Amino acid sequence: MSFLYKADPERGAIWRRLFAEQAPDLPFRIWPDIGDPLAVRYFAVWVPPEDLTDRFPNLEILFSVGAGVDQIDFSRVPADLPVVRMVEPGIIDSMVEYATLATLALHRDLPAYIDQQRNRTWQPLRVRPAGAQRVGVMGLGILGQAVLRQLRSLKFDCAGWSRSPRDLGGIPCFAGAGTLPDFLARTDILICLLPLIEETRGVLNRDLFARLPAGAALINTGRGGHLVDADLLAALDAGQLSAAVLDVASIEPLPDDHPFWRHPRILLTPHIASATQPDTAVSIVVENIRRHRRGEPLVGLVDRTRGY
Repeated sequence: MSFLYKADPERGAIWRRLFAEQAPDLPFRIWPDIGDPLAVRYFAVWVPPEDLTDRFPNLEILFSVGAGVDQIDFSRVPADLPVVRMVEPGIIDSMVEYATLATLALHRDLPAYIDQQRNRTWQPLRVRPAGAQRVGVMGLGILGQAVLRQLRSLKFDCAGWSRSPRDLGGIPCFAGAGTLPDFLARTDILICLLPLIEETRGVLNRDLFARLPAGAALINTGRGGHLVDADLLAALDAGQLSAAVLDVASIEPLPDDHPFWRHPRILLTPHIASATQPDTAVSIVVENIRRHRRGEPLVGLVDRTRGY
């Protein structure tokens, strides 16, 4: 019986050390050193190999090393094989940090000031209180809830939207497609934290942008597939949107000739909004393996009917 890791090798080396401390009875291997494929019971990946089933017939759990699973082709994963996404404090904390950074950057007009610096322009802009800025988060899973609570603590006027109802203790929550127009109408800074599934692909498009107040701003920390690039550029150039902070792209790395690189109202980061922290990640994975052996429910088990 063994555990196999297939993702960033530097992180894998840290995982190996932590596994030796927390699960010394479970041999740990890093791809491509798979050892005996028949012995592999647990597999942590970003993207699984195409021959997953044939190569590892005794696999018992497939772990995603990230919070999302849209990078996994479920048509190649047996229906009875549990797939578990990463649910650990490091991902949550770093996403809260990034969303707070991006919201404050937009609230205090940082894209405009960066552009002014390029053009050697000294022009103060109006400073508004946080309470005058309405922030809306699309996607109310663990990450979205944590982001909203932090932003509310900074006195932003916050609300959330999700497909199913949520109760966040005093933060207004909208649920379902029918409430989306009202949610968007009260949102000056929109944060996308939706999972990428068929229903949400391309959701950040011209129709959605048109429902936001003129001059609203966008933060996309979900997936590049949520955004229609051409529609964002058109909304920025028309003034319907004032700025955007993008941590994800439809193609990563972004091609050299992509207009996002040069747009004065777009701030780009290379998919670093949140990151799995090895120490807490390994603890969560090891505990899930123990839960599996005891026949208990797994933390982060993916519901394939929902896609996350």
